[in-house]
Amino acid sequence: MIQIENDHLVVIISEKGAELQSIKLNAIEYLWQADSNYWAKHSPVLFPVIGELKDGKYIYDNKEYHLPRHGFARDKMFEAKQIGDTAAIFTLLSNVETLAVYPFQFIFQVQYEIKENTLYCTYMVHNLTEGDMYFSVGGHPAFMVPLNNKLQYDDYKLGFDNDTTLERFLLKNGLTDGTSESLVLDDKKLHLKHYLFYNDAIVLKHLHSKKIMLYADKDPHGLAFVFEGFPYFGIWAAKDAPFICLEPWCGIADNIHHDEQLTSKEGINQLTAGVPWKRTWCVELF
Repeated sequence: MIQIENDHLVVIISEKGAELQSIKLNAIEYLWQADSNYWAKHSPVLFPVIGELKDGKYIYDNKEYHLPRHGFARDKMFEAKQIGDTAAIFTLLSNVETLAVYPFQFIFQVQYEIKENTLYCTYMVHNLTEGDMYFSVGGHPAFMVPLNNKLQYDDYKLGFDNDTTLERFLLKNGLTDGTSESLVLDDKKLHLKHYLFYNDAIVLKHLHSKKIMLYADKDPHGLAFVFEGFPYFGIWAAKDAPFICLEPWCGIADNIHHDEQLTSKEGINQLTAGVPWKRTWCVELF
């Protein structure tokens, strides 16, 4: 485990999956603590795919490959290097195992850095393959709801900085099917209800908002989640679970009609060798 800290925050990250384990502000835990009765993860890193592949496979250069939901990075050991008291970088290199399921040579890095009461998470991808590399990447951090044990789940809400209605793209067995429904917000706020997630995640495309607040009127504590540069976003919780996942994505699950070609996958990122790729999300705690 790697720990970074300052006078406000203490953050713990595991080398396995470069996964956050704890985010504490003034000794208050904000990150979901992986209760296996609901969901035994904290904050998986999603790479090189997001969500489900159609039939669990894709085709590249006339060859068929298989990958699990959300890819393999969350199950791999990263090399960790602490950069001072307040930052650490985690590195995953392509190897024989990854090349068997994903035919690209790469360096994938996740950097965590804290400044005052804000945690920054940066994904960096380097293509070491001759020719282009195709990938998706995203986050899956889960936050405790309620943060105050005297309150209830539905005391909390998500506040969007620039949306009055959400278009939720529906999932069928983990795949998008082209249908959607509108979630009309209450003055840009989505009131949290467990039933919202009984049919899987709320999948959003091309939000106008770039910041989402998690808060309750009766709780002085909450957070602001900022995600510039991520064209897709997921909001999810396990059934009746006391947490909420805020998921910035550069990529999305396959559509039920997808032809399984990696190069034509919706939301896929195409990266030329030698050109660095970087995206950052951050969470400010209060």
